[in-house]
Amino acid sequence: MSTGKIGVTSNDLFPIIKKFLYSDHDIFLREIVSNAVDATQKLKTLSSTGEFKGELGDLTVRVNVDKEAKTITISDKGIGMTQEEIEKYINQIAFSGAEEFLDKYKDQANAIIGHFGLGFYSSFMVSDKVDIVTLSHKEGAKAVKWSCEGNPEYTLEEVEKAERGTDIVMHISEEEKDFLEESRLQELLNKYCKFLPIEIAFGKKKEWKDGKEEQTDEDNVINDTNPAWTKKPADLKEEDYGDFYRQLYPMGEDPLFHIHLNVDYPFNLTGILYFPKIKNSVEIQKNKIQLYCNQVFVTDSVEGIVPEFLTLLHGVIDSPDIPLNVSRSYLQSDGNVKKISNHITKKVADSLMDIFKKDRTEFESKWDDLRMFVEYGMLTEEKFFDRAKKFFLIKNTEGKYFTLEEYEAIIKENQTDKDNNIINLYATDMDAQFSYVEAAKAKGYDVLLMDSQLDNHIINHLEQKETNKKYVRVDSDVVDKLIQKDEVKESKLSEEEKTDLIPVFNSQLPTEGVNYMVTFESLGEEAQPLMITQAEFMRRMKDMAAMNAGMGFYGEMPDSYNLVVNTDHELVATILKDKDAKLNDKLSEVSTKLTPLFEERDALEALKKDKKEEEVPQEEKDKMADIQKQITEVNAEKEGLLQEFGKDNQLVKQLIDLALLANNMLKGEELAKFVKRSVQMIK
Repeated sequence: MSTGKIGVTSNDLFPIIKKFLYSDHDIFLREIVSNAVDATQKLKTLSSTGEFKGELGDLTVRVNVDKEAKTITISDKGIGMTQEEIEKYINQIAFSGAEEFLDKYKDQANAIIGHFGLGFYSSFMVSDKVDIVTLSHKEGAKAVKWSCEGNPEYTLEEVEKAERGTDIVMHISEEEKDFLEESRLQELLNKYCKFLPIEIAFGKKKEWKDGKEEQTDEDNVINDTNPAWTKKPADLKEEDYGDFYRQLYPMGEDPLFHIHLNVDYPFNLTGILYFPKIKNSVEIQKNKIQLYCNQVFVTDSVEGIVPEFLTLLHGVIDSPDIPLNVSRSYLQSDGNVKKISNHITKKVADSLMDIFKKDRTEFESKWDDLRMFVEYGMLTEEKFFDRAKKFFLIKNTEGKYFTLEEYEAIIKENQTDKDNNIINLYATDMDAQFSYVEAAKAKGYDVLLMDSQLDNHIINHLEQKETNKKYVRVDSDVVDKLIQKDEVKESKLSEEEKTDLIPVFNSQLPTEGVNYMVTFESLGEEAQPLMITQAEFMRRMKDMAAMNAGMGFYGEMPDSYNLVVNTDHELVATILKDKDAKLNDKLSEVSTKLTPLFEERDALEALKKDKKEEEVPQEEKDKMADIQKQITEVNAEKEGLLQEFGKDNQLVKQLIDLALLANNMLKGEELAKFVKRSVQMIK
């Protein structure tokens, strides 16, 4: 037996390995099993080149746990190691045997996993002691045992071993004893080793017999050595892709489409990506892609490794050019990972375009479930936007689908405003905005349905890309102003009548948490007497603030609406007549007070004409301020009279409530009062 010191530069290296080599301690199982698979693949390569002439035999890698001995043993029947190789590859940390082997057998080597030489030492993250018992495949080799207790000192001695290969025996530390639980190991093997290319057996299969679970003689093989993504697309049928999806996500809903990645230049990349149905929640769908390197699981936390929108996809990506490394930050900055990421973006866009061209009817039938993914990609990835805009679909309120180019051709003639902007009208809720949609249709306009969670963002994005195209929600203004034309309609009301009606309607409008501005439009005798609209800009800002904490300023502002009074409607004329009948004498008295004040103000304005502010005598300034104060007081008196009239007017309240009801804004007690009042007014 010999002893020695491992070739490290510091006694502090082992504590670093234990704590920081990998972010998750459970990664040790992946590394040790991968090494076993690696050794087996090497033997198969040597056999195929004639350098190993013996029988390969059963190459199953076996994982065994002994709770009493507190050990986990990984056994392979691969190439094994001689004493010299242990001293070279184990005792010199970070010297990678796989790198040297790959260099020598680069044309024949089967999926050699290791690249860094540190994988074996991950075993010390969970072990007080690690033994290696190994017998090389080389003729005349002697078996050796290497032991180390997690410090630079080791022992190396000759032992008896009947079969070629290597056993890694990990003596699990007390603080990591949960790894000795069979269920925990089964979980980790399923996570990390489910698709390794050599069979992995974890104990024996069990079955229920006579009311109890009994162990059989059959190996419990936990992996599929030839998963769907490793096969050629021509060798797979549609049901094979479906079966593989259910293998990955047993509880998942069937996907919409799949894309089979199979690239060998300028890098190696295989995989299958699935498009899941996405209704209205982005976050819940993320991180379903599994990243592999030669069938070895790397991570399923792929944000920052693939473009963000691709994290909504499900499936598998496998490439030997993705490093089996210890940190996601390293993966994110790796040049090959970035190239692969860019290629996948292009492949996804091109595949969707192919599906769109091949069977548009099928594509349209799945668009509502696919839309959020495409929108997310267009918003976050410029290259994807450029490709996706050709198959991006918009749907109108009739349920018909159009590409952006197709829709522009349809609406251009009728929905171009006086400034030559093409106006895309849209609704977000057909039930809530039904009357506005119908008014737009009656005008000959087409209306889109934009009810996705990301539609507000995609609208802004599309407007930025093409500045002559605008998106306007149908309830943002009266129909005649949604698309501004040159014609202007004359109002039947005088400016004075409009001014008098503002406090009348303000008196009955809701005030809690909302602002209303009374405006006047000539909408025709058949249109509603009152309408409620919300300005496009402010509504968009508030919608975006609801999804973006950085825009909290808009979210905290009260909602602002316009109460649009139809100056052509006979009920508005009725309110004016009632106002004149009840307030004519009092309003005349107010006007009598205002007339001399206005005359005096005008006279003072004439005196200071052509004078600079400092040239106006202080006496005149004081007089002007006093007159303005009196005018304000008299106007307040007038406004008070009009508000009192409005508060007592049932018709004013009824028309406002009807407008609120049309916008689904009348609820609770106010709705109950409206119903009761309506019954009374009908009697």
